Amino acid sequence: MKTLDVEAVQAFVLAADLNSFTRAAEALDTTQSAVSLKIKRLEDGLGRRLLERTPRLVRLSAEGSAFLPAARQLVAAHQSAVGAFAVEHRRLTVGISQHIVGAGLPALLKRMNASDPGLVIGLHIDASRSVLEAFDAGELDAAIALREPRRRDGEVLCEEPFGWMAAPDFNRSRGEPLRLATQAEPCSVRAMAIDALDRAGIPWTEVFVGGGVVTIGAALSAGLAVAALARRVAPPDTIDLGSRLGLPALPSREVVLYAKPSDARARRALRTLGAAFAANA
Repeated sequence: MKTLDVEAVQAFVLAADLNSFTRAAEALDTTQSAVSLKIKRLEDGLGRRLLERTPRLVRLSAEGSAFLPAARQLVAAHQSAVGAFAVEHRRLTVGISQHIVGAGLPALLKRMNASDPGLVIGLHIDASRSVLEAFDAGELDAAIALREPRRRDGEVLCEEPFGWMAAPDFNRSRGEPLRLATQAEPCSVRAMAIDALDRAGIPWTEVFVGGGVVTIGAALSAGLAVAALARRVAPPDTIDLGSRLGLPALPSREVVLYAKPSDARARRALRTLGAAFAANA
């Protein structure tokens, strides 16, 4: 009977979920080479190729797909056993900018829960500015937000691309100002969009001011307007119409993790969150 190295199995599960040895290493607070070696030894012990490696992507092989459910169960059972004598839960309060919370949020929460089932997660979704103000005031353990021009601290997780999102059948008549859906001021994404249009000499008019990205998405799906949105938060029935409408390219924005927890458990959970967030960029 073969004995499996639980740490190697955990490395495999993370690499499979995050599609990257680098992201798995970040979540485990180790090196990419160490993760690669653990998984190689696991594959050698099983006599199976679990992952297909390419220069830019890691993906499951057919045998890896078959092994993954059992691997998850093993890791979960190990974590349950290790935490059997825990006397208290750890609460971690995180704020995330609404401009970058898309359909991948359930996967992020699932990954954090899998890494530490005893963790109590407090989640706040708001504008980047509000999230950072709450973090600076000590109300949050961590924040994930778009980079603000006034600050250079934090850990960059990824570059977030933005596009001019709208319903596929949205049209702009010749000579008509571009119909925009925006967030209320102050909003850095609103300012970015308006600045790009003004620099390009494109007239615009606000026809919808949303109370959050979800409401802006609804206006786009209804065909009311165009909006500058990160592609991960845009409704699935919208597309980037920038080229078709002759609109200026929008810059990408850095997504930054700000954190100040002092205990190892919270730091480990945030490494997992950061790696999972970057993997879903």
